[in-house]
Amino acid sequence: MNNINPLRLLQLREQWKQFQERHPKFPAFLNAASRTCLEEGTVIDVTITSPDGRRIGSNLRLTAQDIQLLREIGSLSSRS
Repeated sequence: MNNINPLRLLQLREQWKQFQERHPKFPAFLNAASRTCLEEGTVIDVTITSPDGRRIGSNLRLTAQDIQLLREIGSLSSRS
């Protein structure tokens, strides 16, 4: 099992705060989605468009295990 580097976690926390400052609507979107849409069978569809117009996309259908993992990750970020 890999050891967790506490210093790296602190760095990631700071980087996440900066990301939230640059893109305040995205974390709000994630919070709203997690409160209203996370249930087994939900499809998450992601499309990325590069500056030159190239597009790539993918989707996934959430399982109960996926939702549990997402909730665990969310609980880590809410602990301060």
